Amino acid sequence: KAAKPGEPADAVWASPWGPGRPGWHIECSAMSRRYLGAEFDIHGGGLDLRFPHHENELAQSTAAGDAFARYWMHNGLVTVGDQKMSKSLGNFLLAHDVLSRHDPLVVRYALAAAHYRSSLEISPTTFAEAETALGRIRTFQERAARVLGTATPLVAADLPESFAAALDDDLGVPQALAVVHETVRAGNAALDAGDTDAAARALVEVGRMTGLLGLNPEDPQWRSIADDDQTRALDALVQELIGQRAQARADKDWAAADRIRDAIAAAGIVLEDSVHGTHWSLDGR
Repeated sequence: KAAKPGEPADAVWASPWGPGRPGWHIECSAMSRRYLGAEFDIHGGGLDLRFPHHENELAQSTAAGDAFARYWMHNGLVTVGDQKMSKSLGNFLLAHDVLSRHDPLVVRYALAAAHYRSSLEISPTTFAEAETALGRIRTFQERAARVLGTATPLVAADLPESFAAALDDDLGVPQALAVVHETVRAGNAALDAGDTDAAARALVEVGRMTGLLGLNPEDPQWRSIADDDQTRALDALVQELIGQRAQARADKDWAAADRIRDAIAAAGIVLEDSVHGTHWSLDGR
């Protein structure tokens, strides 16, 4: 790169094109060689760096005799209001601020739901949609666990072929997540039909797929002791109300049964009656 007046003299040397100094392209080639060696597997970076930055890195390193990177992966940009999120524009979000407003697993799901080469627009809708999608997974897992209990052994299940194929195709996480939700729907249908074997298989598959993606709501790293205590307390309270409603229905006191159900619904809790009893979930989950 052409040297500018006033830059350190010991970083400038003569060239046929005039005084020059190291630029940011050679800086990255030098760091790669220093910490990763002359040849390494994957070089990542934003799509906006593909040219000229990465092409210059490759040209420089190859000219120096290095094999350099075997694979290049260019990620899409994170945008806010259709503008690239950047420090220079002042429209960036700090991880601490995002995590103070959203569950960490919701944030992780939102980031994973877009293909790595696609742009990702950050907005309130982004996290709301992720929370809803995660809620479907969580609700199925909780429902299946209640119905199956510990009496029904969980069957061994391989990862669905379509899930593995999605990840094998340029790390297609969005397509892999679609397979997760297809399995959730199949699992719920199996529970509705009383097919415990199919439901157990779906439960295991969902756990394995979301576990591989680091998105399993049942993983201990996403569940705090306080969350578990609150869930148990809420479950005990709702089960008490479900019992009161069941008794009112048995007594044919339909007005009382409806009042209990309406009170539960007003608290944001949905009841689901099935042949296996009444189960609850949070509205919108």
